[in-house]
Amino acid sequence: MDVQAWLAERIPPVDAALEAWLPAAHAPPASLHAAMRHLVFPGGKRLRPALALAAAEAVGGPASAALPMATAVELVHIYSLIHDDLPCMDDDTLRRGRPTVHVAFDEATAVLAGDALQSLAFQVLLSGTETDRVAGAARDLAEAIGAAGLVGGQVDDLAPNPMSAGTEHVLSIHARKTAALIRVAVVGGARLAGGEGERLAELAAFGHAVGLAFQIADDCLDAQDEDGCSLVAIEGIEACRERAEALLETALAQIEGAGEGAEPLRALARFAVRRDR
Repeated sequence: MDVQAWLAERIPPVDAALEAWLPAAHAPPASLHAAMRHLVFPGGKRLRPALALAAAEAVGGPASAALPMATAVELVHIYSLIHDDLPCMDDDTLRRGRPTVHVAFDEATAVLAGDALQSLAFQVLLSGTETDRVAGAARDLAEAIGAAGLVGGQVDDLAPNPMSAGTEHVLSIHARKTAALIRVAVVGGARLAGGEGERLAELAAFGHAVGLAFQIADDCLDAQDEDGCSLVAIEGIEACRERAEALLETALAQIEGAGEGAEPLRALARFAVRRDR
């Protein structure tokens, strides 16, 4: 399957939804709204929205059914990047080739922009019309990004030397910071398209394994960066590549019986883990 062609067809509606939901940069308070948009356009890989859309197709629904989840999860992802970059967190000055939000604006505006994006994500998601499905997706998203998920993972990542606790601790951080959001994107996309029961459980396991493999692949691509929580410093780059590939195979095995409709999901998983940048 041609992943790039599939993305070229599926991602423009996500970009259009982001544009429609985000306040105009010039609308007051202009500094806040411009900061909210700073990392959204131009976007990154849009991997999490893509996985949500592909999961909808995997359970037999149209990709459009997952659009609220795809949009919401991208807004949450951007919020997490803005906060990760703050001086009190990772203290980064560049993101996606541009000054980070706290550099382009100021630290207080960056904090508030992240807060506003997180709030907007739930507004978008809860705008869906399938009440029970939307409620389940919103519950899952809240859990994935809270103290048991993204925020808790970030706390442990900020420890003086998170890698000193060993491989399992680093994997736990990756599971909460990266895999949790990827898992909830997949499950939420499928849920909004009518997926339920065992199918959702299989997709949750798929998303978890893909999320871990994706982060380990990032560790390998950023092997020259000595900052941050990475398995490469513990296991070495070749062992990490083997681990990522094994996790990818674990993920694919979870949806082995999903049929042809899940092929975009499989292709996206391979793309996410085997990319070279």
